[in-house]
Formats: sequence, C-alpha cells, structure tokens
Amino acid sequence: MAETTILVVEDDPAVRRGIVDVLEYAGYRTLEAPDGHAGMDLALRANYRLALLDLVMPGPSGFDILEALRKKRPGQAVIILSARGEENDRVRGLTTGADDYVVKPFSMKELLARVDAVLRRTCERAAPASESPIPGGTADFTARKLTFHDGRSEELSEREADLLRYLVESRGRLVTREEILRQLWGLDPDRTETRTIDMHIMHLRAKLGDKDQTLLTTVRGKGYRFHTSDQA
Repeated sequence: MAETTILVVEDDPAVRRGIVDVLEYAGYRTLEAPDGHAGMDLALRANYRLALLDLVMPGPSGFDILEALRKKRPGQAVIILSARGEENDRVRGLTTGADDYVVKPFSMKELLARVDAVLRRTCERAAPASESPIPGGTADFTARKLTFHDGRSEELSEREADLLRYLVESRGRLVTREEILRQLWGLDPDRTETRTIDMHIMHLRAKLGDKDQTLLTTVRGKGYRFHTSDQA
C-alpha cells in the first residue's frame, strides 16, 4: 500500500486536509491540488493510481478533468467527491469514466472503504496474465518467451515482455505512447524521449514475425494497437 499514490483534488482546505491525513495514516502516498487548474495539471502529468475529484471548484470542474482523463489517460481510476447528489450528476460522472461517486458529507471510514474497493477492482481489472495466446502461437510473460505453432521461439527482454502484455491485455484498444510511458514504465511523457518506445515496438515486431505490421499496428501520431487472435 505504501507505494500507492492517490491524487486529491479538492478546493476546500479543511476537507482536503482531512482526506489527505486519513489516506496517509492508512499508508497511502498523496498528491494535492487546491483548485481545478492545479488539479488538471497533476491529473494529466503526475503518476498515481487513483484520483479523488471534487466537482465544483475554481477553474476546470471535476467533470472537465474527468473528460480530459478519458481522452489522455483512459482507464485511470477516479472517485468523484461532491455535495451534488442529483441522479443526473451521478450518472454523468459514472458514464464519463468515474469508478465511484461519493456524496458529501461522508465519513472518512466510508471514503477509505470506497478507495480500497476501487483500487481492488482496478487492480483485478488489470491483473497481469502469466501467458496469453497470440496469433500463431503463445506468449509466456513469466518465462519472457514467444512460442509459435511452427516450432519457432523467441526470447523477450523484461521491457519487451511488459510492453507486449500491456498491449495484448488492451484487447485491440488504441494505446498511446504517453499511456505506455506513464502507466507501464512510470515515466513523465513530457520529459522522456519517445524513441525508446519505437525501438521496443520494432523489436517486438521482428520477434513476432510481423513484417507487414498487421498484428501490431501504428496509429500515426497517436499510438499502437495489438490485434488479438479473436480479432484477426
């Protein structure tokens, strides 16, 4: 738990301080933003597992940040914290990408329970598989090896295995370079040369025998998509 970072975006200093204190006492690391401007910046740039977003605050609203996350960091775990408990707001928040919606006032015990539940769900949702079928063979991520039906096999580096697993488990979803750097390798995309991803993609294609780039495709200017067996 000590390695889990939670972003708290809340403009009420007393509420924010209370949430941060409780989270840190429970063993979480925290990042704080006092308004929508700082919240938007941290939400898109920082490394964290879960964001707690207030809805109404100076600058961009929680909905604005949620929309930006859906475009820039798909799959990011989010809990909305708001005094607005109307059904339309709850529905909008959940359909925009939030994992849970907690209405103020709430007890810190309830908030911790919601945080733990969302982290468990998102962890299970992204639980890494030890191996997976790929078109023409099998990828063993534990042994870091590709085995093909024609008898050919290829060894993978640790980074190649991690990248391939992430792409395979995205099930045909477009995965951006920024997402790979931030979510897979824990790097800041704005401070990292993206050529490192190009090199790993090139090596993976060679080992997969994907000369025509029909299995691991590049979406120019956006990212990559892996076509799994059931999509081929």
